[in-house]
Amino acid sequence: MKDTRLFLNRIGLPSGDAYDLPTSEKRFSDGAQYRFEVPGIQGPGSMKALLEELDKYGMSIHRITQTKGIMMLTDDEIKEMVDLGEKWQVQLVLAIGPRATNDTSASVHTEEGQRMGYRLRGQEQIVRGIEDVKRAAAFGCRAFLVYDEGLLWVLNEMRKLGEIPSDCKFKISAHCGHGNPCSARLLESIGANSVNPVRDIQLQMLASMRQAIDIPIDVHTENPASSGGFIRHYEVPEMIRVSSPIYLKTGGSVAKTHSWETSDADAKKRAKQVTLVKRVIESYYPDAVCSKKGSIS
Repeated sequence: MKDTRLFLNRIGLPSGDAYDLPTSEKRFSDGAQYRFEVPGIQGPGSMKALLEELDKYGMSIHRITQTKGIMMLTDDEIKEMVDLGEKWQVQLVLAIGPRATNDTSASVHTEEGQRMGYRLRGQEQIVRGIEDVKRAAAFGCRAFLVYDEGLLWVLNEMRKLGEIPSDCKFKISAHCGHGNPCSARLLESIGANSVNPVRDIQLQMLASMRQAIDIPIDVHTENPASSGGFIRHYEVPEMIRVSSPIYLKTGGSVAKTHSWETSDADAKKRAKQVTLVKRVIESYYPDAVCSKKGSIS
């Protein structure tokens, strides 16, 4: 394996997983190491409930992600979510639909078909995904959750050519199934602004991925029951140390499934989970630097 590892080094990639867990010196543009993200907030009602509950805790977050798809939101709902993001200075990320789960194909609903992730089947689905982005961008949304590498590539080309706003950001979903430095480098090269690896990625894998890319890594600190239900709060300090800049995706254990229809009560429970992760950071890595409120670039 020696020659293979040397070749990977020559092309700027780690030779293997970083079992020595080196400290990452990379940072967000504001100099911070980590930010908080709450996923699975599907509409303006739960978004408002979450943000108001965080205010009661005296806490702020940096990003909220909707996962069911733009096509499931009315124009007024998109506008209201954009307005809430501006009011609370939180980046709103809307999921691009239709995804594979909305397609007429039954494959993704089978045990074997699930291995394809949420990738798109046919060029018409690419066209529809682009239309979702254009619609939300017209109402002021500038961040999007992407499930397909081909769609990411074409959206990046559109962004460069002015077909969509140049300040649009693209976040790669964990449902793409990526978990190694080479895949992360590829995604960064075709326009990803942050990448969410597989949910059970280990620390040495995160550390090697960080060596390969500069964009933020989005990591689940906990998960819905449908994707394992595991809670990794005590690993968070090391996640930050070895893979900053990092978005800590928190609150998922409240849901039973990925696209759980989060109620106002569920949103408040997600807010509590953020405070629990923050406590662990303050106890075991008090020097870790969090972005201030409003840092969403």
